[in-house]
Amino acid sequence: MARAYVISDVAFRDRAALERYRTLAAASMARHGGRYLVRGGPVEALEGSWQPAALIVVEFPDRQAAQAWYRSPDYAEALAFRDAALSRDLILAEGVG
Repeated sequence: MARAYVISDVAFRDRAALERYRTLAAASMARHGGRYLVRGGPVEALEGSWQPAALIVVEFPDRQAAQAWYRSPDYAEALAFRDAALSRDLILAEGVG
């Protein structure tokens, strides 16, 4: 079974909303087997024009776990703060099995 990765390119907005979102999102990810691999550290573009403001990569045991997390009621609670907290592009990628 291949691991799955949720990858976000994030621009932050409101600090208070961001802290609430982060707390709720991190707890919901952990309940679904997710763990942060990258969480907003320095990013260096080596090729191309992609310049993410902040990059976040979360690893899940498999695609089904990532999808279950994203559609879960506990993550929905975090999503209530998302628009005030940040804007983002978000993808789900399956790893090599």
